[in-house]
Amino acid sequence: MDILRVIYTSRPFGYDVSTLSGILMHARRANERDGITGALICRADIYIQWLEGPEAKVRAALARIMGDDRHLEVTLQAEDRVAERTFADWAMLHDPAVTWIWTQNEIDAGALDRTTPEELIGFFLKLRGLTGAASEPG
Repeated sequence: MDILRVIYTSRPFGYDVSTLSGILMHARRANERDGITGALICRADIYIQWLEGPEAKVRAALARIMGDDRHLEVTLQAEDRVAERTFADWAMLHDPAVTWIWTQNEIDAGALDRTTPEELIGFFLKLRGLTGAASEPG
């Protein structure tokens, strides 16, 4: 089966634990319903999300995110068709307060503008390895 994988970035608006919990609860429920899996790397200054699943459902989820006022500057960073899912057992893996990507100063200095899709994919593959996402449900 052809799987569409997209990676987008955005800046949070009104970031706090309650807002993030609401986003994750809604995403997990909608993703389970729509057959979408993925992962979210989030901090107070950036969201990086990997979504994978049926093309129409992934595109609809991305459109909802782009219309969500809790996300600013939503930017599609990568879009590929893949043969299998990377986060097959996770409706939405959540990695809070990631410190192994960029610092706040690096984000402010434009690190995201200089990154490549391959680097973003690498972040998620590292996250998958750190969490054991291949074998644990989320």
